[in-house]
Amino acid sequence: MESSPPAARPGGVVGILAFAGIVAALTQTLVVPLIAQLPTLFDTSASNASWVITATLLAAAVSTPVAGRLGDMYGKRRMLLVSLVPLILGSVVCALSSSVVPMIAGRGLQGLGMGVVPLGISLLRDVVPAEKLGPSIAIMSASMGVGGALGLPFAAAIAENTSWRVLFWVVAALALAVGALIRTLVPADRPAGRSGSFDLPGAIGLGSALIALLLAVSKGADWGWGSPTTLALFAAALVLLPAWGWWELRLRDPLVDLRVTARPQVLMTNTASVLVGFAMYAQSLVVPQLLQIPEATGYGLGQSMLAMGLWMAPAGLMMMAMSPVGAKLSAAKGPKVTLAVGSLLIAAGYGLSVPLIGSGSPWSLLIVTLVCNSGVGFAYGAMPALIMSAVPQSETASANSFNALMRSIGTSFAAAVIGVVLARMTTDFGGFPLASENGFRVAMLIGCGVGLAAAVVAALIPVRTTKAPLQPPAASSPAPETAPEAAPAAKA
Repeated sequence: MESSPPAARPGGVVGILAFAGIVAALTQTLVVPLIAQLPTLFDTSASNASWVITATLLAAAVSTPVAGRLGDMYGKRRMLLVSLVPLILGSVVCALSSSVVPMIAGRGLQGLGMGVVPLGISLLRDVVPAEKLGPSIAIMSASMGVGGALGLPFAAAIAENTSWRVLFWVVAALALAVGALIRTLVPADRPAGRSGSFDLPGAIGLGSALIALLLAVSKGADWGWGSPTTLALFAAALVLLPAWGWWELRLRDPLVDLRVTARPQVLMTNTASVLVGFAMYAQSLVVPQLLQIPEATGYGLGQSMLAMGLWMAPAGLMMMAMSPVGAKLSAAKGPKVTLAVGSLLIAAGYGLSVPLIGSGSPWSLLIVTLVCNSGVGFAYGAMPALIMSAVPQSETASANSFNALMRSIGTSFAAAVIGVVLARMTTDFGGFPLASENGFRVAMLIGCGVGLAAAVVAALIPVRTTKAPLQPPAASSPAPETAPEAAPAAKA
């Protein structure tokens, strides 16, 4: 067992873990302002440059469930520290890159560190008193929105005024600071009885299936949805996923306990997570484009990259502002209700956008993003609470990591679907095709429909009420004497 630092106040622990989540989210949005410049910076094609984003997506999808399983086996705090290592190394590699290949490699390494958020949420169950768990989960979940909100204007400002390499040096320094804070101030958890050997074949099988699926989804528009490569990848995913499931069900210590994930509460929450991930990401694809499209189109707002980031930033901060409200609602009515309300708020935001597109004012889009992200803040705080109230403590990190993976799959499908809609519904502008006003409206209507579907799924989640918090196993760390079995008792 690793040595534990002196006990820290729960608020300090939550703040440190939320800081870790902000850094992880910042890493994901870091290259958005650079997308158009990457082909010139690295003397490569736009198709090759797109792998700078795809590599992070694939690496995160593969590593997140692995990090969760290892967190349950060896300790979540320990795996948090381990996950920060590739994040730091990847940032350094990117900062030193002079061609696209090492840049892609560095972004892949950064993706390996994306298990930080689900591990941090899972660690809260072990080191935060029961009465503070709900608000702590909400704050930790909201950190992703804050990181994304700050990432766009921060990256745009640096990219416009200094070298793009500074972006990656800053992230490396922030990740080092996070590691030092966790090592010094966050108490160590004790692995909650999940021993056994690591399921390497299961990790390889799930990783292969996810790479095939997400690669087909993320690159299908470039390669052609009917191309042999895309169809072969979809076929491989259809073969590998059932084979992986069969393998997992045979093992005593699987990578992901499918019997636990098949429990109705967990299964329905994960289904809602896919839908919420889709709905969350769709508006983040549409609104920045509307803000930057030339005013001469009649519906674009002609904002610069930096101005676009500043208009988007309040929405991410709204997630953090609404997290205490969502936690109070979960405490009073249960996280199931909070998830349903959050999904309805997301749908309402999309519904507001339809008449506001073409209004000629960025304030109208700001309102849309504020409403949508208020709903995302509610939903992202509720989903881990629902998961942790339905799984044993020995499965906390694995189950939360699998839930994070479901959200990631939702965002990947959002990128593909919204990308197809905007690519097919275009208008000619000075000889160049641009997504049309109707295309943006259709995209927002799709987001509204998915948000409503998430609300329906949330309403159907069969929640079991937890009678009392679980006493944690004795540990060498000076963690609180009681750790909750679940989030605040949910009312069915």
